[in-house]
Amino acid sequence: MGRLVYSCNVSLDGYASDAEGSFTWSQPDEQVHAYIADLVRPMGTHLYGRRMYEVMSFWETVDDPDPFMVDFAQLWQAADKVVYSRSLAVTSTARSRIERDFDVDAVRALVEASDTDVLIGGPELAGQALAAGLVDEIHTFAHPVVVGGGARWLPDGVRTDLELVDEHRFGEVVHLHHRVLRPSGVR
Repeated sequence: MGRLVYSCNVSLDGYASDAEGSFTWSQPDEQVHAYIADLVRPMGTHLYGRRMYEVMSFWETVDDPDPFMVDFAQLWQAADKVVYSRSLAVTSTARSRIERDFDVDAVRALVEASDTDVLIGGPELAGQALAAGLVDEIHTFAHPVVVGGGARWLPDGVRTDLELVDEHRFGEVVHLHHRVLRPSGVR
């Protein structure tokens, strides 16, 4: 059985992107990029909303000689991708499929049947999964910037108890790894 893992780059005021939709302030350096690649390496399936999928599709055809970029591109290309969208007609990348609705029971079944962990990306989609109690772990990469508004990385109105598993500092970026706490036997 896999775990559902949410990973997000965030500003100190809690946003995944600013009011214009930009997240250029969160571009990882080589060290952070390598760490994220190692985090993603055991994840065989990625779940995305349309916007996050469109951003991540860059990795399908990236042409960069840096080994850390090549490594991440190969990991991304090898993963199965599920894109939740009502407006996207077709995917533009291999190993990708579209689901029109985020079905909690279907996602739970997908994660439970998986031999690998499952990554969920994008604050809106991850917020739905968190509200439904599906997320098992959260990886936060906090960047030293306050953007003042935009897409919140966590949903309002959802209480989730967490346990800090690990933390790591990369120069200016801090990584926090939390496990979601649930009553015994609850998934």
